[in-house]
Amino acid sequence: MGPGVVAHLVRLGVLSSTSDHASVVSINLFVALLCACIVLGHLLEENRWVNESITALIIGLCTGVVILLTTKGKSSHILVFSEDLFFIYLLPPIIFNAGFQVKKKQFFRNFMTITLFGAVGTMISFFTISIGAIAIFSRMNIGTLEVGDFLAIGAIFSATDSVCTLQVLNQDETPLLYSLVFGEGVVNDATSVVLFNALQNFDLNKIDVAVVLKFLGNFCYLFLSSTFLGVFAGLLSAYIIKKLYIGRHSTDREVALMMLMAYLSYMLAELSDLSGILTVFFCGIVMSHYTWHNVTESSRVTTKHAFATLSFIAETFLFLYVGMDALDIEKWKFASDSPGKSIGISSILLGLVLVGRAAFVFPLSFLSNLTKKADFEKITWRQQIVIWWAGLMRGAVSIALAYNKFTRSGHTQLHGNAIMITSTITVVLFSTMVFGMMTKPLIQFLLPASSHTVTSEPSSPKSLHSPLLTSMQGSDLETASHSHIVRPSSLRMLLSKPTHTVHYYWRKFDDALMRPMFGGRGFVPFSPGSPTEQSIHGGR
Repeated sequence: MGPGVVAHLVRLGVLSSTSDHASVVSINLFVALLCACIVLGHLLEENRWVNESITALIIGLCTGVVILLTTKGKSSHILVFSEDLFFIYLLPPIIFNAGFQVKKKQFFRNFMTITLFGAVGTMISFFTISIGAIAIFSRMNIGTLEVGDFLAIGAIFSATDSVCTLQVLNQDETPLLYSLVFGEGVVNDATSVVLFNALQNFDLNKIDVAVVLKFLGNFCYLFLSSTFLGVFAGLLSAYIIKKLYIGRHSTDREVALMMLMAYLSYMLAELSDLSGILTVFFCGIVMSHYTWHNVTESSRVTTKHAFATLSFIAETFLFLYVGMDALDIEKWKFASDSPGKSIGISSILLGLVLVGRAAFVFPLSFLSNLTKKADFEKITWRQQIVIWWAGLMRGAVSIALAYNKFTRSGHTQLHGNAIMITSTITVVLFSTMVFGMMTKPLIQFLLPASSHTVTSEPSSPKSLHSPLLTSMQGSDLETASHSHIVRPSSLRMLLSKPTHTVHYYWRKFDDALMRPMFGGRGFVPFSPGSPTEQSIHGGR
């Protein structure tokens, strides 16, 4: 590693040392810890209480203690936290893989409910936490915090982390519940970040109806623009790979092109002040629907595992670092003169999180059930409790937003800011460790049918031998297949079965226009050695 590279990394806030040797030692130690997390996660796979996220967090805490002891209390981590490191390097592969691996039919079948929970629910949670923070914290004399800071707290603690729950749920056994928890988590992250960024430029001295409407209009614009950019990037990659058929010369090139165009979509969104999370998520969905079927057979296997692996490493890295950063002595030093107040604030924030989550999960589930006629489409009381529980954990997004608001380059010397940072860390640790450990037993108790099928194997975008959109089980699959055969004959059919009808017309549009242009199963040109030619001659 040359001096120029090290200097660049130091400027980014990645490395804590300016010397080549110290940098190499730090990177070696961190990679070794990642390996330890993977091995221990495998050994604890069947454990009732612990999952890989909690394992990484515990290893991070233990490492932080060791570093504190060896440096005599001067430091607790080997890498310095940076929002750039999180938002530019670690978050994109996690969100892209979420979109790439999602079972699209279940996701879009429940899209309205997911949007209701992820967008409207997050706004309700934001207002609940913000109002609670203003009412309680403004009387506690915790520092120079203003109304804008309390609103930012609402946005910070509206960002959920449902990784622990998704590691326990199985999307084949409980497809409705999995798609709701998973989809809400992605939309929630995007909504929280967009809310947080909007609040930074929000003039609290001139609030009127026009300003609020402009804020909501800008919010909708960001959602739609970010989604469009992601879809466009995915379609562009599909078109290029279909027309040029890059895989006939090099499978490495087509895999590299998919990865780079996905990352480019995220960076373009960030450059345009849009939501990179939404952009790269929908880019992943479009790529799995079109681009993935245009590449060679070996590239399909490669991309499926490469994206899942990058996402897994990034998630493990985040939990490991959060564990180490929790023991940063500097932040605790500024908040140490009032430990009782810090504990009180953390407890209040946890209470607000619980109330804010319940304030929308149960009412919105009730409203969603009113629009569903079939019992299997309704959200049961037990499933509502799991959805409520899944959103109680707070993770790296909350940490990153808190650092962005209350620190400069990861450091702060203001008493109020230090208390908010330490309280955020406390909430993240407590919710992930305590709530996370109770997740598996709770789901096994509430949903005993799904407990025996728990798996950590990432699902493929689709089995190579199954139809693209056939991801439903049992009666759902039968109902869906009938909806493809029987054409909706009237407006009444559209109103009675809107999901099936919209899906029917989408399939017609997809087959008639989209797939001939952008590829996908059955429409790849018959080039020698192409996936289509192989599948047809192979009897598939």
